[in-house]
Amino acid sequence: MFAKKTLFAIAIVTTSISFSQLPDNVIAIDAEPNETTSIMGDLKDGALMKDLSWASTSSNACFPGTQNTKFRGNHVLHQFSIPAYSEVTITLIPTNKNDNFSLYGYQVGTTNYSTPPNLASCVSCEADHKWDRPKKGKTQDHTRSIFFNSIKNPYNIFIGVAGAEGLTSGKYKLKIDLKSRIENTNEQEALKIYSAKAEKGKTLAYSGDLKDGCVIQDLSFAARSSVACFPGTQNSKFTGNHVFYVMEIPKYSKMWVTVIPTDKKANMSIYGWQDGTTSTAYPPNLNSCVSCEAEHKWDYPKKGKTQDHTRTIYFNAINNPYRIVVAVAGANGLATGAFKIQVKVE
Repeated sequence: MFAKKTLFAIAIVTTSISFSQLPDNVIAIDAEPNETTSIMGDLKDGALMKDLSWASTSSNACFPGTQNTKFRGNHVLHQFSIPAYSEVTITLIPTNKNDNFSLYGYQVGTTNYSTPPNLASCVSCEADHKWDRPKKGKTQDHTRSIFFNSIKNPYNIFIGVAGAEGLTSGKYKLKIDLKSRIENTNEQEALKIYSAKAEKGKTLAYSGDLKDGCVIQDLSFAARSSVACFPGTQNSKFTGNHVFYVMEIPKYSKMWVTVIPTDKKANMSIYGWQDGTTSTAYPPNLNSCVSCEAEHKWDYPKKGKTQDHTRTIYFNAINNPYRIVVAVAGANGLATGAFKIQVKVE
């Protein structure tokens, strides 16, 4: 079905930034894509910022003037670059839990090195500080966190660590969790595809092993708006071998497909799509479908929910039957591991 793999090369798309263009008061960070980069700092290495009016302008919209007291201490500025098709979470962790820190950051073009208070505008600006009052259903500790993403273009990200209410010293850690889409030029092996039955009113089970599958070299199909299965920033959850199962959901039915790894420590993901019963499309040449669902290991806990080693996706059919294709995939390059899939139809 596909040519045999003859190359093995992965290229991560990054943007080269000349740190020499940074102002002297900005600390450059070499943030690696698909890794968490941590650095230590101290507010004593920063300076007070008397003019905070830039933050409340409509072209920045970082924090309102009523919150300026949360940023009246020293400011330490950091910078790193974010590639296209990426997302990043920046977390500030004060060493002393009793120290009141604030965090802000802004996103600008790769040739823009403007810093506050001379920041005329930015693509986006985010801030996190101690709340004035409790927020329903949420709790806050001494840490602060902000988030940015990019789609078609890379950006400069500037981060400001600030002391609240005049705080001018205090050690801290900055964690930068940068997730980027991985692209590669490997040729695609033939897919391993199994037929599976699905019967209304029954739960059927099938055994498999990732070693019988292959890597999908181009995962960009999953992020297309006409497929919308999982974003490119989650590709690492699907970089191992994929094993495919094809079945049909009857009309007026609901279907749950669950993968159960034999080894509870094996990190597996599952995805699947729903299309016409005569369709023969498969990744990486899946251009569209009726719907696509995926589940993988969460990056962060979800309030009121727990996750174990199993993964489940759901489909339904109303007036027509559909072809359902389900793929069990290894996360982070996992290429072997036994599993069972359960197909429940009601």
